Amino acid sequence: MHFQLTDDQRALRAGVRALLTGRFGRESLRAAVGSPGVLDRTLWRELGEAGFFALRLPEADGGVGLGLPEAVLAFEEAGRALLPGPLVATHLAAGEVEGAATGETIVAAPYGGTVEWLAQADVVRGDASGAVPLTSVDPLTPLHLLPPDPEPPPGGGPDAPPGGGPDPLAVLLTAAEQLGGAARTCELSVEYARTREQFGRPIGAFQAVKHLCAQSLVRVETARAAVYAAAVTADPLDIAAARLLADEAAVRGARDCLQVHGGMGFTWESDVHLFLKRAWVRTNRTSANTESDELLAADLLSEPV
Repeated sequence: MHFQLTDDQRALRAGVRALLTGRFGRESLRAAVGSPGVLDRTLWRELGEAGFFALRLPEADGGVGLGLPEAVLAFEEAGRALLPGPLVATHLAAGEVEGAATGETIVAAPYGGTVEWLAQADVVRGDASGAVPLTSVDPLTPLHLLPPDPEPPPGGGPDAPPGGGPDPLAVLLTAAEQLGGAARTCELSVEYARTREQFGRPIGAFQAVKHLCAQSLVRVETARAAVYAAAVTADPLDIAAARLLADEAAVRGARDCLQVHGGMGFTWESDVHLFLKRAWVRTNRTSANTESDELLAADLLSEPV
């Protein structure tokens, strides 16, 4: 299978990165951290105008008319920038909820027993009745906890798609966000290892730091291959594998990035802890971890010995 990006896909990725770099740089990120629970609606509409939410919507319906691989590239950049907001829910609502495609409407959805950005949402797709505020480890992802279902239907809750389980597209787009975060923490590790000196040498010259950076890169590239493949095939098994690999790359990459930064990485002034906290929250989004494990295990057990 050929995974080389086309010129148009490279241009799309570069365009999304340029938009987010210019519109949601470090100052904006820190401003968002300082105002938890407040979503920048102007930025949301700008994303809509750029076609972020309408990427997969047919041109006849006012969308961009691209496919799932292009959406994955866009969400990878969003994860890299730590862009806040219910991006997945709003993107999946384009064409079904008025204003979602243009960014005029913020859409939330219950995933994995929680709802992200419920208080800021204009529309909630799914049953969020009885949800209560939950203290979120990620200051950029306010959460509401859903009451437990006393008799959950087979295969999932009210937000589950037909056939049970979390929405595969939500799982894949979350994996793409995780991939973006993992790639960025790998870059931060390498950048710091090149410039920080101890005993008169860059810390990147020490074997232990080299190993951390190398292992982070391997996890990122393995996850990237899996996520891109799943975007092409849209196969539930491929998506499950991609999600598990992307979660591992994001969480372990952020933890290793903290180790490379040493004491500086644990300070509030550093952005590294924000990547780790976001990775933790995304890992539990859509309850995909358990479902992905079970889906892959069931497939393995079904194979003849």
